[in-house]
Amino acid sequence: MWETRPPRHAGALASLLGRPKAALLLALAGPASTTELARRLGVTASAVSHHLAMLHRTGLVGHARAGRVVLYARTELGEQLARGG
Repeated sequence: MWETRPPRHAGALASLLGRPKAALLLALAGPASTTELARRLGVTASAVSHHLAMLHRTGLVGHARAGRVVLYARTELGEQLARGG
């Protein structure tokens, strides 16, 4: 089920990536679109897009097209960081 509290290492992850990118990485528990992530996090789609681009360039998230939508998901490296390992 969904965690109601951020993981214990969330503060360290925020220190490493910055709070917005850390929140985004943790929100990607499964594939999601920019619009879905923006709605979940209560921010603009353009802000999410900007942060996803950086996370993609650093190898923490990948993306794939599903029809007219691009879905983002954590890579193995992103999974390791999100799990605190």
